[in-house]
Amino acid sequence: MKKLSEISKKIDGQPMFKLLEKVKTLEQQGKNIIHFEIGDPDFNTPENISDAAINAIKLGDTHYANSFGLTEFREKICETTEKSRGFRPDLEQVLVTPGANIAVFYAISCLVDPGEEVIVPDPGFPTYFSTIKMCNTIPVRVPLLESNGFRMNPTDIEKRITEKTRLIIINSPQNPTGSVMTEEEIKMTYEIAEKHDVFLYSDEIYARMIYKDSAFSSPSRYDKCQERTIISNGFSKAFAMTGWRLGAVIGPSHVIEKMKLLLETTSSCVPPFIQKAGIEAIEGEQISQKNMYAEYEKRRDLIVNGINSISGLSCITPGGAFYVFVNIKKTGMTSEAFCEYMLEDAGVAMLPGTSFGQFGEGFIRICYAVGQNEINDALERIKKSISRLDL
Repeated sequence: MKKLSEISKKIDGQPMFKLLEKVKTLEQQGKNIIHFEIGDPDFNTPENISDAAINAIKLGDTHYANSFGLTEFREKICETTEKSRGFRPDLEQVLVTPGANIAVFYAISCLVDPGEEVIVPDPGFPTYFSTIKMCNTIPVRVPLLESNGFRMNPTDIEKRITEKTRLIIINSPQNPTGSVMTEEEIKMTYEIAEKHDVFLYSDEIYARMIYKDSAFSSPSRYDKCQERTIISNGFSKAFAMTGWRLGAVIGPSHVIEKMKLLLETTSSCVPPFIQKAGIEAIEGEQISQKNMYAEYEKRRDLIVNGINSISGLSCITPGGAFYVFVNIKKTGMTSEAFCEYMLEDAGVAMLPGTSFGQFGEGFIRICYAVGQNEINDALERIKKSISRLDL
């Protein structure tokens, strides 16, 4: 076999998709599995959004589009940003992307040179770590502690800044913990980035998925994304559009221009009929989405209460997203061993905390993007499997 590039050796992919392949194999063998492992809403895309894409295809919106994105779609993004974050970006600050995930790659590629440092939450979204590694940059991990509600601590961020720091990544609401940083913590983080003259990347994919006991805050309000702040968002989670691959980035115009060239080089553009669906998602009726968020809140409460009633397990209540980060330390098992045991013994698929970084050891992530009946079934299975551990 011919030798591959050194870069190819650094491509890790995402652990949830690797596990999903294993789970699918078990299901093909006849095993009944409850899926707690992947953040894919069990709701279908609202019909009005799908219809908008179908109509656009019928009208011929199937050709290349401006790599920045459709002007009318970017204008809608500017409008909704003004309503939700208190400022209206210029069109030149907005880039439509094929999902929010790829925006992490764009940002690190455009802002950080090999050997320079990126400050990241740990546990955190695996794409951060794999992209940092692939770009030959250095991850500087900020531990998210259960004692602090898994929120990223600004003081811990500043302690880790060096002359090599180029970028700070924050994610609130957060994957995998569901934590939500306070307004004061967000402000302090921005002030730290400003003080040390580094870029601040705010991953806001779960911004709409905030529960009644929490509040969303964005650092973009402080510089209007004109100087150092870059925010990314997408339609996958909030509108049940994971397979559509539609997102947007807002940032300083000179940064967005470079990101656009990278998108242009790798993807050409986001299909215009998908962007038309995005317009409908923003300006169309929101009842389906509101009902979906209300259902997630019910599921959250159900699973938090259920987990905390099982001997050896505990969890705090997340403020957003659709994840619970469960403490399994009393079982005496590693995160990976616990997940393997639950998959084999209980038929429940979940991800070890170490899939999200070294500080995730002792925890597992549960995604409650399944119905309440399945959650109750899974809780019973987990309880029975735990009882066999003789804790």
